[in-house]
Amino acid sequence: MNTMESTGHLRGRQAHAGCARQVSRNLRLIVRAAGSTYGNNFRVTTFGESHGKGVGCVIDGVPPRLPITEDEIQLELDRRKPGQSIITTPRKEDDIAEILSGVVDGVTLGTPIAIVVRNKDQKSQDYSEMAVAYRPSHADATYDFKYGIRAVAGGGRSSARETIGRVAAGAVAKKLLKVIGDTEILAFVNKVRDIESNVDLANFTMADVESNIVRCPDHEAAQKMIDAINEVRTRGESCGGEVTCVVRRCPKGLGSPVFDKLEAELAKAMLSLPATKGFEIGSGFGGAAMLGSEHNDEFYIDEQGRVRTRTNRSGGVQGGLSNGEDIVIRVAFKPTSTIGIKQRTVTREGQETELRARGRHDPCVVPRAVPMVESMVALVLADQLLQHYAQCELLPREDAVGADPTVVKQFARV
Repeated sequence: MNTMESTGHLRGRQAHAGCARQVSRNLRLIVRAAGSTYGNNFRVTTFGESHGKGVGCVIDGVPPRLPITEDEIQLELDRRKPGQSIITTPRKEDDIAEILSGVVDGVTLGTPIAIVVRNKDQKSQDYSEMAVAYRPSHADATYDFKYGIRAVAGGGRSSARETIGRVAAGAVAKKLLKVIGDTEILAFVNKVRDIESNVDLANFTMADVESNIVRCPDHEAAQKMIDAINEVRTRGESCGGEVTCVVRRCPKGLGSPVFDKLEAELAKAMLSLPATKGFEIGSGFGGAAMLGSEHNDEFYIDEQGRVRTRTNRSGGVQGGLSNGEDIVIRVAFKPTSTIGIKQRTVTREGQETELRARGRHDPCVVPRAVPMVESMVALVLADQLLQHYAQCELLPREDAVGADPTVVKQFARV
């Protein structure tokens, strides 16, 4: 190789290396790390801070021609809104949903749906102490660790007010699931502190859930829960609890093997909600103490020719895929972090101090968490429904292998 060729090769290698470095720099700039979007096909992005001008969501991937109205969305938001009883935060917000795009004359267009709710009852002055000192177990400190700046008033994005966008989007997802599979998603408070309920999971209704302010269908347990929440509220304390959610008539086959198992998606969705600390499906941690012969759900053929299970310790999911039985999950919520009792903490300047937090907060989050849990379950299932239909329902199923002939017809109305 002569000198000219050698020099040309060298310049070529240098130019290639320079391009590689430039590409590498560009790649570092486009890493997705925002964390405000959920879903692959039914995609939901929430926006807004607790004491900003408003909160809401943008929903992309909603099929066209789905009937949906602001009244249907409002029904769900009214179940979530603050100030609805003595055991919730006293903040007064109407939380009126306004559809900005994607819906005309009560029917979806297939384009992005934007929904906004305006904030009205902000009292940012109540958070002056929190601008200086961190609330123990709250996101104040970690937001500073990560971003170096935060919206102090109301907790910004870490506030449960962010879930307005989730609940609004969940109303749309619920409607889609109802139209396609007559799927019903119902949650209730099954535990507050050490007070547990006894509820027939197969037969409780929305009316049962909404019959009292704690949203527990077991009326005897509900009154004890209300008394327990009131007791901590009057002391400036808080307490935690659990929410159970049941999905009836879920289409079979939703979910994917390996990393995107349906229970994995549900767990991620539930643990993304504020104040969540635990997730179980079916037998949950109790299944670890059982024998295989005790835990296995035996199959049988029912009168309609469907493959069913005699028990439901799997919680409606096997191998990461829905099996048509009721999906049963439980979500644990910790006590509200902001309490009116003096606690030791540190300031943003690194000085140890004491803090008695002010502001308006739920003494127990679980009564208002019920519609939040339902909505996140709906978002997971709507996203999985679109993925399943795109992959598995485009080609004819008449020659598909399987013992359940009804699977062929479960999307017949589409």
